[in-house]
Amino acid sequence: MASNREIQKMPTGISGLDEILQGGYISGNTYLIRGGPGTGKTTAGIHFLYEGACKGEKTLLISLSESLDKLLRDASQKGLDLENTSFLDLTPSANDVSCDASYNVFSPAEVEQPSFMQKITEQLETIKPDRVFVDGITQLQYLSPDIYQFRKQILALIKIATSQIGTVLLSSEDSKSVSDDDLQFMSDGVINLEYINDERGVRVTKFRGSDYKHGFHTMQIMDNGIIIYPRLDPREVKREFIFETISSGIPELDKLLYGGIEKGTATVISGPTGVGKTTLGVQFAKEASERGERTVIYTFEEGKESLLKRMKAVNIPISEMLDQNTLSVVKVNSLEYTPDQFAYLIRNDVEHMNTKIVMIDSISGYLLSFSKGPRDKGEMLRHIHALSEYLKNMGVTMLLLNETHSITGDFTVSEYGISYLADSIVFLRYVELKGELRKVIGVLKKRMSDFEKTLRELEITSSGLKVGRPLSDLRGVLTGNPEFIDDEKNCNY
Repeated sequence: MASNREIQKMPTGISGLDEILQGGYISGNTYLIRGGPGTGKTTAGIHFLYEGACKGEKTLLISLSESLDKLLRDASQKGLDLENTSFLDLTPSANDVSCDASYNVFSPAEVEQPSFMQKITEQLETIKPDRVFVDGITQLQYLSPDIYQFRKQILALIKIATSQIGTVLLSSEDSKSVSDDDLQFMSDGVINLEYINDERGVRVTKFRGSDYKHGFHTMQIMDNGIIIYPRLDPREVKREFIFETISSGIPELDKLLYGGIEKGTATVISGPTGVGKTTLGVQFAKEASERGERTVIYTFEEGKESLLKRMKAVNIPISEMLDQNTLSVVKVNSLEYTPDQFAYLIRNDVEHMNTKIVMIDSISGYLLSFSKGPRDKGEMLRHIHALSEYLKNMGVTMLLLNETHSITGDFTVSEYGISYLADSIVFLRYVELKGELRKVIGVLKKRMSDFEKTLRELEITSSGLKVGRPLSDLRGVLTGNPEFIDDEKNCNY
């Protein structure tokens, strides 16, 4: 294997996999891509060859499992033209297989004969390929009389191919009946294609000579091939930005927040259903729009049309903001995305659309929508944490809307343990005063500055949000038993 100074990376043909492998495969090495039936092994190999052919490299496909016609047809359907790729089809032809014969690529005796390796050797020496993909290498293990012969064949294949300074990709069936442990041992890298709980993913478990992104990364097989969404690592990106305070556009609310919320921070807006969390978040988007800045609202529960109608009723010109492209509203349907795919959407909005505010409505919707796949609640919170850190590093303000279960009574910020993520926590709450249900707003936490410690009344009117004077003569709101303070007597309501 090449020394660190001589390492050259070869793109895999799948941009997401290149990101996971930090540039691609190391030239001159041998890699094993393994997985169950239908996980995309052959498609990944075709991407690898297509990438090389597009760059003018010499490529060779050796098939032990699928016929040349089928491989070409499948590749063509995905828009991956293999016209400039050389082939060695070692699958049996129709004449070789009688109607009562069992399917065999070669008989065990034939595999031991020099003719098998001679065919491969002749192709490698004639073509001198830069990239070699051997599809269905597991077939050799089925046919070899013992594990020693199997190892001997594989090592000979690798030696011949890499002696030409070529990079070799082997595909192996992940089967309980036949182990591919020896293939994993002999390869310089192992890429596992997984299909768990109706979710596709890729996981790298070995990669000699280079670091790589660990963990499970979402994968899709689309009409045009494979798309991989690498897991978000906020440490990899950072953008310089000017630290400043963002006004809400409501003077009384800005007084409550000592000026507003800070750019590049995460704010949790918490409260029960119907109290005004979304309207408050959109108010910050409205003010950003007037500055010419773009906001994206990811709504997990409310439809776009419903949101437009509600905001119009409170005098927030959301339609104009959409027309000016200072606002985008994305409805995220339940189980439509994985956390990796959702993070990819946000990265695209931030890095290519220059988005300044990202609002997620709501945390409970996020957790519900991404509950499928190999994840527990703790892992989901880690995804939110990574997303929060990424946005902070990019100087983007994050608004996280959290719905509490209790309408009145004991005060809670969140049932999901996400308070530690927030730089600021703004809470909205119902109170019963003089037989009327009223709303109040307050600030519980603000890392970047001080804040007003009193509560203020909040009203949602046809003219927009109205925040009243400090309720300094009211106590017991957070306990659910509010009472007015009078110098002469206390009157309970």
